Amino acid sequence: MAEHTAVDPADVEAVRTAAEGAGAASRRLALLSRAEKDAALHVLADALDAATEEVVAANALDLERGAQQRMAESLRDRLRLDPDRVAAVAGALRDVAGLPDPVGEVVRGSTLANGLQIRQVRVPMGVVGMIYEARPNVTVDAAGLGLKSGNAVLLRGGSAAAETNGALVGVLRTALEGHGLPADAVTLLEGGHGVVRALMTARGLVDLLIPRGGADLIEAVVTGSTVPVIETGVGNCHVYVDAAADLDRALAIAVNSKTHRPSVCNAAESLLVHRDVAAAFLPRVLPALAAEGVTLHTDDVAGERAAAAGVVHDAVTDEHFATEFHGLEMAVGVVDDLDAALAHIRRHGSGHTEAIVTEDRAAARRFTAEVDAAAVMVNASTRFTDGGEFGFGAEIGISTQKLHARGPMALPELTTTKWVVEGDGQVRT
Repeated sequence: MAEHTAVDPADVEAVRTAAEGAGAASRRLALLSRAEKDAALHVLADALDAATEEVVAANALDLERGAQQRMAESLRDRLRLDPDRVAAVAGALRDVAGLPDPVGEVVRGSTLANGLQIRQVRVPMGVVGMIYEARPNVTVDAAGLGLKSGNAVLLRGGSAAAETNGALVGVLRTALEGHGLPADAVTLLEGGHGVVRALMTARGLVDLLIPRGGADLIEAVVTGSTVPVIETGVGNCHVYVDAAADLDRALAIAVNSKTHRPSVCNAAESLLVHRDVAAAFLPRVLPALAAEGVTLHTDDVAGERAAAAGVVHDAVTDEHFATEFHGLEMAVGVVDDLDAALAHIRRHGSGHTEAIVTEDRAAARRFTAEVDAAAVMVNASTRFTDGGEFGFGAEIGISTQKLHARGPMALPELTTTKWVVEGDGQVRT
């Protein structure tokens, strides 16, 4: 996908047709009131609930194919939809319906000395494309957030979720049409890498492109697109246990950050422990992590403590510290002080989420000020970096870039602004 090869004209035409349909749908969506959009979101949620059996059956085909292809269990967990997960996805649509509508919000405004009234208001982006991997919940989240923010979405999910995504989008499009709205508000692009390349270069037809997945996918989209891109980066997240940490808190936070759902981007991949508390903390945390099935990669100091506690481990490498494991693995290192922890995070962090456990408010202030990440946690699990946990409803991704949007991307991040200027005949002299 990262190769800059010629694109089949048939793929270009397929994307152009889909994008033009989405553009027409977006113009219709942009005129809807909040009440109309919220009613449509409830219709979509009800349709998904009614189609649970169909969606789960389609997902079973994807899971079976994944098993045959020896897909990693962490990826199969991301792919899996059962009735409870379908209900949760439908519930997320209802949650979005309950959120404020960003469209039309006045960001700022004033009346000039000449009587002109100016205001900056939020408006939809238009057509938003998404390229993502085996996360079928993203399909519905993107559709719901797109509808609420007045955008049409073009979706290119991974082949691993092809059956599931087809079923989900089929349900959504049918429900939209039945409700009197354009089905092209949600379009699933099918085909190979040529379609992806055509989407990435559909400048003028697609207003924004959001990649969501592994490092290779994101890098390919960021470097190969002519369409504007918001980068949702990988999650190489750290938990740093400071000298002034409450070690009971630190134990709970470290274990939760790693094991609550290890396949996702806000799971912690590295544990850094201040040297002053290593002797007290490592004999507690290493067995606790191992008991949860975590494979531990340790530096010399942590390795000595692991051996003394009878915990299986191996020697950590720079590659381990640079890796987003997507599973039950963790790199563990002992650092001399806060400065060393900050330097380690600068070197290996991905700008996603970093956590400090400390009772020293000065250390916490330094950490939050100096860590360059979309989210910084103080005495809390990295797992809280999430649109739902932040109260945004569903999210379309977690941006690790610094322009326009950073952190969990919800409704406001799917809008841009325009200036509206009202006068009563003023002319410039």
